[in-house]
Amino acid sequence: MPAQAYAGKECVCQLRRGICDQSCVQGMLETPFYIACLRLSGRRALVVGGGDVAMEKVEGLLACDADVTIVAPEAHPDLAELAAEGSIRWERRAYAPADLEGCLIAIAATDDTEVNIAVSADAEARAMLVNVVDVPPLCNFILPAIVRTGPLAVAISTAGASPALAKRMKREIGDMFGEPYAQLAVLLNDARGWAKSTLPTYQDRKAFFEQIVNGDPDPIDLLRAGDAQAVRRLIESAQRAAEPAVA
Repeated sequence: MPAQAYAGKECVCQLRRGICDQSCVQGMLETPFYIACLRLSGRRALVVGGGDVAMEKVEGLLACDADVTIVAPEAHPDLAELAAEGSIRWERRAYAPADLEGCLIAIAATDDTEVNIAVSADAEARAMLVNVVDVPPLCNFILPAIVRTGPLAVAISTAGASPALAKRMKREIGDMFGEPYAQLAVLLNDARGWAKSTLPTYQDRKAFFEQIVNGDPDPIDLLRAGDAQAVRRLIESAQRAAEPAVA
């Protein structure tokens, strides 16, 4: 269950139970989530809070080139440094609803239940994406654990059931699908332009790439052996074989 929702702890959700009875998370594991990857480059993102958790969320947003503003009276030294160098904006005050204007996404990472509820409600009223850290009932999206290698990103979600399990899966998936897969993605991307301009149908392009990815020799084995040039030759050979015959 979510870290902040278990019997006996002070309630942190909009139900305001006083002492948590877990009623807010009933059905969370059955909730279907629509999995998507957001392009945040240049888009405004708001993080409310200035502690360690806020720092973690800011780092994730900056990794995706988001235009980040934090709102907090006090901030983690690393956040203050990011603000001083101009990487983020820091509004040194309490949250106000107007802070959401122009933002695509908002993340509340405070230890103040009322502030978290306000951010969630204000964002929902604007049909915005909002995440309240560790309080799934106040979120309309959740943040999965991410394995990121070059252009590849693998998301792992347990719907809040076990962050520890998600972290273990992240580590194991990172070990399994590492740098060779990222290298292959880059090499295949280099061939996309050729495929679009040369192969007439989607099915033709699909078959072209699948024969490379699933062929013999295995391009992943070649890259693990450090032979990227062999993979380039493999792609070039597939291109020659796939070129339509000239009448």
